[in-house]
Amino acid sequence: QVMLVESGGGSVQAGGSLRLSCSASGWTYNRRDMGWFRQAPGQEREGVAAIDSGGSTSYADSVKGRFTISKDNARNTLYLQMDSLKPEDTAMYYCAADAFAPRSLIRYHYNYWGQGTQVTVSS
Repeated sequence: QVMLVESGGGSVQAGGSLRLSCSASGWTYNRRDMGWFRQAPGQEREGVAAIDSGGSTSYADSVKGRFTISKDNARNTLYLQMDSLKPEDTAMYYCAADAFAPRSLIRYHYNYWGQGTQVTVSS
């Protein structure tokens, strides 16, 4: 059974940084596309960043230049480095895996999801 467990969320001031981690188990990790999504209260879940099996990435325009997605295949772990955080980045962040479209930022393209980790950015 595929399991995704996020960690690393927390509260920071605007301009600060956080690094989210997603530990994956139960599947052939390094052959699957993975991504990070976020959902703020009352809003749709939106794609933030994605990475394919070869390490190529895609980002939402709102986070380009500030967030970096990466993965450590040896540790079966996905990361999201978030710098220059803004209050509008406040949301629950979710790890997703096994997309049927490469580097997709569309939630319906993913088969597996973690439980989420909360990120709160204060001004």
